[in-house]
Amino acid sequence: MEKIGEIKARFAEAGERLKKASMRTEAESAAGLLENLEQTYREDTRSGVQALIRRSEKQRETLEKETARSYQLQQYERDYEKEGLICGIDEVGRGPLAGPVVAGAVILPKNCEILYLNDSKQLSAEKRKQLYDVILEHAVAVGIGIVSPQRIDEINILQATYRAMKQAVDGLTRPADFVYVDGNRSQGLEQPHECVVSGDAKIPSVAAASIIAKVTRDRLMRQFAEQYPQYGFEKHKGYETRAHDEALLAHGPCPIHRMTFLKKFYEKHPDAPR
Repeated sequence: MEKIGEIKARFAEAGERLKKASMRTEAESAAGLLENLEQTYREDTRSGVQALIRRSEKQRETLEKETARSYQLQQYERDYEKEGLICGIDEVGRGPLAGPVVAGAVILPKNCEILYLNDSKQLSAEKRKQLYDVILEHAVAVGIGIVSPQRIDEINILQATYRAMKQAVDGLTRPADFVYVDGNRSQGLEQPHECVVSGDAKIPSVAAASIIAKVTRDRLMRQFAEQYPQYGFEKHKGYETRAHDEALLAHGPCPIHRMTFLKKFYEKHPDAPR
């Protein structure tokens, strides 16, 4: 009789393939391997083997739910598919005390097979990185817009956000025919568009844009952390935390801080270095 450890290794290998699969066809292939294993060992009454089968069934059930969710999300894009190429836009970094605001623009292929697209904040850093690479590989076009903290101070964060979004759309290698914008307002876009609140959780192309923008900005902040190691940008990405406030109290602001965002900090700490 085959040892439970050997059976466990078989299930683990197939389960890991399913876990790493971001495309529907890849995931379905891995799920098929799991299902074959379940059938092979169904008659093995050992409790450890039956536990492996139950876990495998749950993994396949999770995939079925995700496949259904992904198809449902595509309804927004099906509504406008006659328009041509549909682009999603989202931004990250409106609220931090430091660093740029970054926007992503993504055109996905029709009936896109990428799974697990969602608001980037709902995904782990590992999953975002995985999906970032998949999006770049399979997207029809990707654009990125970046507006510096200095420019944010000059024109305010709302206008900087609009500018980053326009940069992202203008940077697409193929022009979009229709644009979905995450949020409730936009400005400066020349293409027909619609704003959708929480669009990054409802529309695949907007979710993809959210992931592209988030990973891009996080990488920029890690680079800034090497230039200004005393602030811990690699951890908080420029957002206000106790550690960030303590660094400001000790060292004052650095060139990537948004001075217009530090007004409340200096009201609270008027003697802090500037």
